[in-house]
This record gives sequence, structure tokens and C-alpha cells, in this order.
Amino acid sequence: MQKTIIALTVLAGTMLLGTTARAQDAAANTYIGVKTCAGICHKSEKQGNQLGIWQKSGHSQAYITLTTPKANDIAKAKGLTAPAAESPECLQCHALRADAGVDIKEGVQCEMCHGAGSGYKTNPIMKDKVKSIAGGMKEYKDAAAIEQQCRSCHNEKSPTFKEFKFEERWAKIRHTVPKEP
Repeated sequence: MQKTIIALTVLAGTMLLGTTARAQDAAANTYIGVKTCAGICHKSEKQGNQLGIWQKSGHSQAYITLTTPKANDIAKAKGLTAPAAESPECLQCHALRADAGVDIKEGVQCEMCHGAGSGYKTNPIMKDKVKSIAGGMKEYKDAAAIEQQCRSCHNEKSPTFKEFKFEERWAKIRHTVPKEP
């Protein structure tokens, strides 16, 4: 009996260390940018054309909106001393500011919602959801979790906030992989 308890304790500890190591690996991931994500296979119809959906969305243009005189006026009215396109307060929701090689001008890129992609970017990993999540891709358990992520930017803190209707907006940006017949 005592040997069984010791064995179970060792097994549980090993499993916990494995989970901790995977979490640390995911935290160590670097951002790869939309061009790399698109190059993997997110632009084919078979895969759901996630790239095309993103390109048609406001997310792809989010940084560009910060370069306008109107954005600078808003930033100034909020007491920011730098132009909107240089202000961390604006950039946190309008651009992926990360590792070298990632162009902030690409706006709200894949990894702002899915997590830094270096750990799950390869084809063999991306084809396996469990491996993708283990590699650092953020998993959303349900629509409420997705909505919570969206509302981290689409909220009253934004100086141009308008009512956010999640279902309506999600219908425009939703990008799933089609089920095979």
C-alpha cells in the first residue's frame, strides 16, 4: 500500500512538472507575425481562409487608424504626449508589438488572440489541436471565453468605444477550419 502511494505521488509530481514545463515553454514562445502564419496554410479555402477573413476585417487596419490626424487629436485629448501610433496606451490594442521581424503596421495580428506562435507554427503541430495548445496556442473553451478576449480591447476604456455586440462582430471575424465531409 505504501509503495502504491509513493508511486502515485511520484507520478502526480511528474505530471505536474510536465504541465509546468509546457507552460514555461509557451511563455518563452516568440511572435512570428501574420506573414508567417499565413505562409503555413491559413490562406486556403480547405483550411477556412483565415488570412482572407482577417485581411477584410478592421483588425488588419487597426494600426493604420492610429496614423490619422483624428487619432492624434484623440490621443492629445486623452493627455498623451506622443502621437497615437507611438503611444503604448493605443498600441496595446491596435498592434502586435513584439519580437523583431513582426511588423506593427499589420495591426491586430493572429497572435494577439492566439498567443505567440513560435512553439506551434510547424505543420505537424498545427494539424493536431492538442499539440498546438501544448505548444502555446491559446485555447478558448467557449464563446464566453472568446468574448472576454475580444472585450479586453473592445471596451469602455477606448476613447472611441461604441456598443460592442459580440455575436454580430464575432460573425464577421470568426475563422474556423471547415469540417471535412
